[in-house]
Amino acid sequence: MALYRVNKPRFPQGKFHIKKNDEVVVLSGTQQGKRGKVLEVLRDRSRVIIEGVNFIKKATRKSQDRPEGGITEREGALHISKIMLASDYDQRKSATGNKAKAAAPESEASASKPAAKKAAPKGKK
Repeated sequence: MALYRVNKPRFPQGKFHIKKNDEVVVLSGTQQGKRGKVLEVLRDRSRVIIEGVNFIKKATRKSQDRPEGGITEREGALHISKIMLASDYDQRKSATGNKAKAAAPESEASASKPAAKKAAPKGKK
């Protein structure tokens, strides 16, 4: 058995760009593009839990609160590097969207000209 915890980094980061109750967007992975509010920041593991994103299923034992037990769904943690503030994300999208619109007419003009075809080299028979 290992003497260290697998999910715990040796030198956790002290300060993050995201705080509790911030509106964030997921940048990569299976949950890409989803938005939600930060429920919890796990500093020791460099992860965040976001409302409505990355649901996991967990088996629960029978208890007084849940006499039937069963499988429950809850939000799982995502790494902090996959998350961006929604306001910054929207600014970045609008800035790159303007550049793409400006570049589009130039590409349409060049696309309207027919491309010169090269003659295929004749092989020896």
